[in-house]
Amino acid sequence: MSPGGLRKPILALNRIIGHTSAKNHITRPHIGNIAALDDDHRHAKHVKKAQEQRVKEEERENERRSFQQRRKEEEEKAHQEDPPEIAARYGTKTGDVLAKTESLQKLAADPNNAGMAVSFIARVHHVRNLSSRLAFVIFRDQIELVQGVLAYREGEVSENFVRWAEHLNSESFVHVHGRLQRPPEQIKGCTIHDLEVVIDSMHVVVPVKERLPVDPFAMDHVEEDEETHQLEAMATTRMRVSNRIAYLRTPTAQSIFRINSVICSIFRSVLESHGFIEIHTPKLMPGATESGAEVFRANYFGRTAFLAQSPQLCKQMSISADFGRVFEIGPVFRAEDSNTHRHLTEYTGMDLEMSINSDYHEALRVIDDLMKSIFKGVYSRCRKEIDLVKSRFPHEDLVWLEETPILTFKEALDLLDSSGWTDDHGRKASELEDLSTRAEIRIGELVKEKYKTDYYIIDKFPASARPFYTYLDPEDPRYTNSFDIFLRGQEITTGGQRIHRPELLLERMKKAGVEPSGVAEYLQGFEFGVLPHAGCGIGLERLLFLMLNLGDIRNASLYPRDPKSLPLRQDTSVRLPHPEADTMRYAYDFEHGRPNLELPSVPKLIANYGDATNTAWLDDRYKVWRHEETGAAVGYAEQNGYALVMGNPLCDPQQYQLVIRAFLKHLRKQKDLRPLWLLVGPEVEEILGSKLGWRTLSCVAEERVPIDSAKKVAKKERQAEDAGVTIREHPVDQPIPQEFRDRCDKRIAEWKENRKGSKQVHITEVRPWIDMEHRRYLWAETREGEIAALCVLHRLSPANGYQIKFALDFPGSPSGTIEALISAAIQALAKAGVRNVTFGAGAIPEMVTGGNLDGLRARILSRTYKTIAQQLKLVQKSEFREKFGTRNDLVYICYPFMGLGVSGARTLIKFFEDEM
Repeated sequence: MSPGGLRKPILALNRIIGHTSAKNHITRPHIGNIAALDDDHRHAKHVKKAQEQRVKEEERENERRSFQQRRKEEEEKAHQEDPPEIAARYGTKTGDVLAKTESLQKLAADPNNAGMAVSFIARVHHVRNLSSRLAFVIFRDQIELVQGVLAYREGEVSENFVRWAEHLNSESFVHVHGRLQRPPEQIKGCTIHDLEVVIDSMHVVVPVKERLPVDPFAMDHVEEDEETHQLEAMATTRMRVSNRIAYLRTPTAQSIFRINSVICSIFRSVLESHGFIEIHTPKLMPGATESGAEVFRANYFGRTAFLAQSPQLCKQMSISADFGRVFEIGPVFRAEDSNTHRHLTEYTGMDLEMSINSDYHEALRVIDDLMKSIFKGVYSRCRKEIDLVKSRFPHEDLVWLEETPILTFKEALDLLDSSGWTDDHGRKASELEDLSTRAEIRIGELVKEKYKTDYYIIDKFPASARPFYTYLDPEDPRYTNSFDIFLRGQEITTGGQRIHRPELLLERMKKAGVEPSGVAEYLQGFEFGVLPHAGCGIGLERLLFLMLNLGDIRNASLYPRDPKSLPLRQDTSVRLPHPEADTMRYAYDFEHGRPNLELPSVPKLIANYGDATNTAWLDDRYKVWRHEETGAAVGYAEQNGYALVMGNPLCDPQQYQLVIRAFLKHLRKQKDLRPLWLLVGPEVEEILGSKLGWRTLSCVAEERVPIDSAKKVAKKERQAEDAGVTIREHPVDQPIPQEFRDRCDKRIAEWKENRKGSKQVHITEVRPWIDMEHRRYLWAETREGEIAALCVLHRLSPANGYQIKFALDFPGSPSGTIEALISAAIQALAKAGVRNVTFGAGAIPEMVTGGNLDGLRARILSRTYKTIAQQLKLVQKSEFREKFGTRNDLVYICYPFMGLGVSGARTLIKFFEDEM
């Protein structure tokens, strides 16, 4: 740039802001009406309430820990009171080595085992204390519940032992020694009715330190309604879904998913006996399987992909590839916004496809045989599990016939019409539209009355109710060669013949609105020639839910997904990395006169509340003001009569207003010191702009990379790899060796020497070895072992993640090295569960006006900034960072009225401009 190149824009900037003299220290600055912040009683009340809430949460946590400590002390005291031979029989074992044990399920399964000595590990399901000398402990081992009897016995079981057992937390694992005996009468509350365990010794081997909010005993509990005499579960479906792990531990859930496993096993074995082979199809598809509507879209490296609505297209492609007969058990995705008891957005599909010789009923016969084999197998292999499920979800066993009733769609409608059924509007079911759920259920009732079966088939469905690939009935093209199979009046599978002629398929796709280009590979299989074929898809959860009368399909899904799943988490109680540096708690302690209160350290405050700008405060040229009442910190540099305040205050955001008020009062006491508050977020900008009337603008943004959407720099990474570059990371829990630091310092000195003569904009010095507790170090090495690049990551608040504090590409490093190193750093943070990383503040191409800047003044100022940005090439760093997928979060420059002139503008430029 030519000498004086910035003179004109600087003078224009001066005229815009209002100063006529470069000397702007003559008048005292008008900071704004700080008293307005003093008088905000509503805000002060809100902050005080938040402080008290934080303290209550901490007190509850301390009370919980205190309770645990008391329990431990009581246990130790009881042990001391008991003779050593009794004390050794109970307590908590802290070692990880467990003794050899037997399966409680096998031991208790045979009533003839009465009198046998047993040693087992099981969960504590429930404890019933009858007196100081008698307690019943219900042990759980998957689906089995066994009653344990702990009774006082002189010299063996003490009252302390019984009291200790009474206070055991449910779900703890215990190691029990005892013997089996027949109870005086059958035990109704357990799955093992004819045996119980007399407890000789019991030790906790995996403790649950506090009671669960909802434990499996409560989740599985049912009561009989006094009026209807129906069993009603105490836990709702919503509670079962929200507390999934607790529910899955219940014997009921364990039984359901054992049956689930058996169904898949039978499905696989029956089809293999019919000559099918198992395939595994992709779930990321280039186009929608059924249509473009009920489909989940995914970002596939900048292109649009779809989660498979079924494996249908890939099954047919496999038939085209001459596999003959195929099946798959895998996930299926449907983007239906249906919050009903019978719909999921992700379920398990049991699919099959087969070539046919003469008629699609060949496939129907295979599927019919398959379904009946599943029914027979489940009832013969899972009797115990079914009876257990019935105790929570009452129902009758399925009834089916050796020869399954097959009704045509028209015959089913005739049966429905003859019963006088109509829909909610008084209309009969249409012959050319799909059946409604109400109509399906009514047909099921009528079939049960007429044929005495829960299982039947409806054939020849209308074309309007079937996907584009379904083969039309040659005799009546309004219908299709397709069928539905029903259980207890609801559909469990849809199947039929597929179109195998490419010209017909294209015609049907056009009518259905399916874009052929999205399924080009699929169409190619038909152009290459394929035999006629048919198949079906069975919803595993739907089948299970109807077989066992589970009431809601979510009870049949291990981890159910519906439209309300995966809610956006509003993490209102973020756990601070350093609770001891919690400014809300500090403010409470200060207000209540806690003695010897120490200010939290600035590095810990940065890790709790900081953003990238705050890390600059660790440099020597910054002063850090501390707020005595909250422990908060504000960093600033004094230069040319200005206080250049950098970034948000380090404190809980609810305390910003309080801290800003106190800091500005502090500045007012400093003679001739004008505040320019730089690089602050929207919350601080709102306080300074709206409440104090400061002028605000933004020409800078925090350049963040959301880690889950970070872009790859594959080409650069390959270049670095081809050049023999290796990326290394220093273990976070080990000190940095001095030898490594010396090697890096030498390369940093070379880097600085190489950059002399060029203008660089910085707000911090290159000092990699300060606050190493909160930093991570990665570097790139050449084949010769020389350090080619260094990346230093600095920990910020949980919301902001980490800052790429320094990313230094040393002289002579191979092409692609720095990109590969930064990419590796982002990947390392992703593995650690970090959500965001920021490069720090970077200039944006055009200025954005904020508060109290408008009209001609704003337009001229915007043009002036654009000139400066272009002449100084301020956006070069941002262009490099965009490779990694940065998004801009604006940060603001704020100054009071008449608070920035030529001197202020020069001060800012001089402060940021570092001769390297």
